[in-house]
Amino acid sequence: LLVSVQVHGQGGVKFQNWAKTYGSSPELYFQPTSVEEIREILDMARQRDKRVKVVGGGHSPSDIACTDDFMIQMGKMNRVLKVDKEKQQVTVEGGIFLSDLNVELNKHGLALANLGAVSEVAAAGVIGTGTHNTGIKHGILPTQVVALTLLTASGEILECSESINADIFQAARLHLGCLGIVLTVTFQCVPQFHLHEVAFPSTLTEVLDHLEDHLKRSQYFRFLWFPHSENVSVIYQDPTNKPPSSSANWLWDYAVGYYLLEFLLWISTFVPSLVRWINRFFFWLLFSSRVENIAISYKIFNYECRFKQHVQDWAIPIEKTKEALLELKAALENNPKMVAHYPVEVRFARGDEIWLSPCFQRDSCYMNIIMYRPYGKNVPRLNYWLTYEGIMKKHGGRPHWAKAHSCTRKDFEKMYPAFPKFCSIREKLDPTGIFLNTYLEKVFY
Repeated sequence: LLVSVQVHGQGGVKFQNWAKTYGSSPELYFQPTSVEEIREILDMARQRDKRVKVVGGGHSPSDIACTDDFMIQMGKMNRVLKVDKEKQQVTVEGGIFLSDLNVELNKHGLALANLGAVSEVAAAGVIGTGTHNTGIKHGILPTQVVALTLLTASGEILECSESINADIFQAARLHLGCLGIVLTVTFQCVPQFHLHEVAFPSTLTEVLDHLEDHLKRSQYFRFLWFPHSENVSVIYQDPTNKPPSSSANWLWDYAVGYYLLEFLLWISTFVPSLVRWINRFFFWLLFSSRVENIAISYKIFNYECRFKQHVQDWAIPIEKTKEALLELKAALENNPKMVAHYPVEVRFARGDEIWLSPCFQRDSCYMNIIMYRPYGKNVPRLNYWLTYEGIMKKHGGRPHWAKAHSCTRKDFEKMYPAFPKFCSIREKLDPTGIFLNTYLEKVFY
């Protein structure tokens, strides 16, 4: 029995990513509620020779989700389908936001072992771009995925896991939105836990000289370096049984950490040499004393990205951490005109077997650089961007897929041993390229 579902696309929708750095105007914008509706949209796209792009939370700081053809927003397909308490696994629809999933899991006494900084992101999108956090015992977020279902361009539904369609599974755990539409995701969870976060000041020399110790000492260790200085804020997060408590101060965090910083950064667009002073001043103001927080795990993993910003985030082999950071520091010292906003955030992740994972077969260090846009104003960053990319490439770096980078297919073929395998699966699952867009053409052509 064929039931025709009438799907209605909206015209005139302007899509913008969260930071408002990229956007597009899809001809039609859909919010389907069922697989049948998605199949209709794909049929319509084929008939009209249009491409289709699926978007989740729209958080990626690049044009990876942009299209001028058909856009599918999965927000209405956001249910928790199954919680398996015995296996500690949860199966969800691809459109569910992690912020909702965290609360749901908590009700069942479960949690995800690791989360990125932002939870207003969709389950299928998080794995699509290889979202990560930190902790040398923990892989990127897609390593927590044990199964998924994929709707391909032809309308077929594929079940994928380590035992079924294993090849497609290793490709689809970091799918870039180009293999099909992820309908459901099954995550491996852990029993819910609280985290004790301690942040304390240190110096770049100390942290880099004792990196091994820090990595051993804390399960989720990262640090923030304040460019144009030696200043570092070390952040330890570890499971605890202590009751929740916080030493955070709203007034400082918001009034000073946000409003004053934005104003000063705006002034620095006229007087770039101020940035050095701002980085030191804010370290002294907000990061020079020890701060502790205890809360349920997801509340510690998540923190607010309050500013609109440009970012780059590459993963290099962990043993190159010291060398690469010191090179970046030297480049800034040798080039007084080049300014860098704080912080450079340094995180760590365990190697994995996911074909397009920046951590494919190697423990990695992610080095995230940032340039804020005070009051929406762009700050010149090209010089800093290219210097950073050059250092990352030199040390065998691989860029975070969601974030802006200037790499092309040639680069990816060098970076990723499994790139040809991924390409052949993509071509098999989507022979006409219905799921491609400008960003993906740079990757595959």
